[in-house]
Amino acid sequence: MANGMDTIILAIIIGTLAAIVYSLRVLVLMERRIAKIDLNLERIVMRIAAEEKKIESEEMKIERLIKKRK
Repeated sequence: MANGMDTIILAIIIGTLAAIVYSLRVLVLMERRIAKIDLNLERIVMRIAAEEKKIESEEMKIERLIKKRK
């Protein structure tokens, strides 16, 4: 009778460990996806910042031309 109970306890322990390992795997995969999303957002922000710099430099050129004409 103790042998059957030992088997059940061992199965519960192994099942719990398997669930922990699986959840850690899922967490690692989610972290990788979030890292990719973060990298893509950073690229987008850098592109927007570069466009903003271009726009600002063009505005400065226009302002200088207007001041020269006055």
